[in-house]
Amino acid sequence: MKSLAELLGGRTFDYLIIGGGSAGCTLASRLSEHAGVSVLLVEAGKDVTRETASPDVLSNYPGKAYFNPDYTWRGLQARLGGGRRNDPDAGRIARYEQARLLGGGSTINGLCANRGAPSDYDEWENLGAAGWNWGSVLPYFRKLERDLNFRGDLHGADGPVAISRFPMADWTGFVSAVVAELKGRGYGLVEDQNGVWRDGYMPVSASVDENGQRVSCAYAYLSADVRSRPNLTILTQTSVRQILFEGRSAIGASLRSVSGELLDVRARETILSCGTIHSPAMLMRSGIGPAGDLSALGIKVVADRRGVGRNLIEHPVISVSCMLDRPARMQHAFRHHTQAHFRYSSETADCPQGDMSLAIIARSGWHAMGRRIGTLYVWVNKAYSQGSVDLASPDADFEPNVDFRMLSDDRDMTRLRAAFRFVAEIAQSQSVSSVSRTAFPANYSDRVRRFSSPGVRNQAVMQVFAMMLDALPTMRPWLIRKFVTEGASLAEILRDDAILDAYLTQSVTGVWHPVGTCRMGAENDPTSVTESSGRVIGVSNLRVCDASIMPSIPCANTNIPTIMVAERLADLIRQERAGKHTHGIASAAA
Repeated sequence: MKSLAELLGGRTFDYLIIGGGSAGCTLASRLSEHAGVSVLLVEAGKDVTRETASPDVLSNYPGKAYFNPDYTWRGLQARLGGGRRNDPDAGRIARYEQARLLGGGSTINGLCANRGAPSDYDEWENLGAAGWNWGSVLPYFRKLERDLNFRGDLHGADGPVAISRFPMADWTGFVSAVVAELKGRGYGLVEDQNGVWRDGYMPVSASVDENGQRVSCAYAYLSADVRSRPNLTILTQTSVRQILFEGRSAIGASLRSVSGELLDVRARETILSCGTIHSPAMLMRSGIGPAGDLSALGIKVVADRRGVGRNLIEHPVISVSCMLDRPARMQHAFRHHTQAHFRYSSETADCPQGDMSLAIIARSGWHAMGRRIGTLYVWVNKAYSQGSVDLASPDADFEPNVDFRMLSDDRDMTRLRAAFRFVAEIAQSQSVSSVSRTAFPANYSDRVRRFSSPGVRNQAVMQVFAMMLDALPTMRPWLIRKFVTEGASLAEILRDDAILDAYLTQSVTGVWHPVGTCRMGAENDPTSVTESSGRVIGVSNLRVCDASIMPSIPCANTNIPTIMVAERLADLIRQERAGKHTHGIASAAA
């Protein structure tokens, strides 16, 4: 195995991309299309190709890949709920899974491939991200995708990311029963989740190809042909300690290989694509952030930007599950678990249409127990609560402190409270009760997390418990309350709002959609971190390109919007290099 020094050969690269997630892979592919430009992509996790990807990664059932601890940052934790005015320390601290392998979230995520509302991107521009309106971003949504089901002005036909829908004919008895209840309440079918924005139930749009396999940016953008380019170097299992500066100009980064070898690499421009949690941490360790906080940790201040690590936003989620009768269960072990989504509007003041989302999950785990459970997984699709990422230590081996403060904004608490009551009502409706005998509150607790990790022991334990539930139907409610909900019941939680709010504060989790910690905005806005070009304000030769630059959270699973951001910034960077659009953001027509 070659050393870093042998691999890099003392070269100065045109572009150093730190982080090989969805955005980093996209950037590396697009920027290296021009043979005269040298690109170095550095990823802390292991390499992934279509040929070497394991079956759990390639499968269109993501339940094993996402909960495999080998694919995520093991020490990362976050405070989830809490932060309300009367109890700033409320809410539990739990592990927060973020991908640590090439392709990032696209290699292990839930595969949902949707864009959000046009108003999301108009909002970005209104918040100071000049040029990021719907008309400007739509061409890049089209550029990234190869839609297998729809054509027209809203869709792309030859992009790297295949997008398909799971046929309604394959919906399980549970999913069909939930949809029947929604139809009875007056909601209609939306055939295309990425079509005209309106409320209704819909087949899930997923990044799944013609062969029924996951589409990861690790091989959609970094195909064998792309990897063979002599101007592209990809380093995996290599971490970045910090960004290096001469004065206020970024000149590269300090690397460490998996064997412990240290090497400084130089670049004419450095692009940070480490994600919403680790990009702000990297900036702060390198001297860009709130000056007082950095000085207290002994970090030399390069640029005082108080917005670094702030504006952390997630989609807060809660769920209700049902023990399913045998005919209503998913019969295929390796089919996608989320077969349908339901988009609806809360009609809460200051909230847009389609601000709520419900995933109708046919199977709630990879093991035998999960196959017996259907789940109504509902989240605030347009969240307003803001948290923060702060350094725990200047040492890169220490994970940052992450505090989402979910539900700290009253609009989020009000809507999730109503959503819990709504899905509890659906779960206990006549339609759903015809295929289920027990409905119960469900959350991603430490116990559930522990048994979600793939392994022989967990498989055996869940098999035994599932058989007990099947064999002892009269004992089922007691067994679920004792071993699954840890004493909680729907009736007790729904008794009054005070009990429900306490339950939500302790049980709320995220959908692994963090955004906003290096937000784009006007240069004279002290809370902005990046300009609309992704350039970090106050320094030169440094950009951020990932979900952290989103000024607000879109009404969508965030992987496809993140790829769009990278596609658009790649175009801008190439145009700037060619001498075009040297100021501001490139137009959609460019």
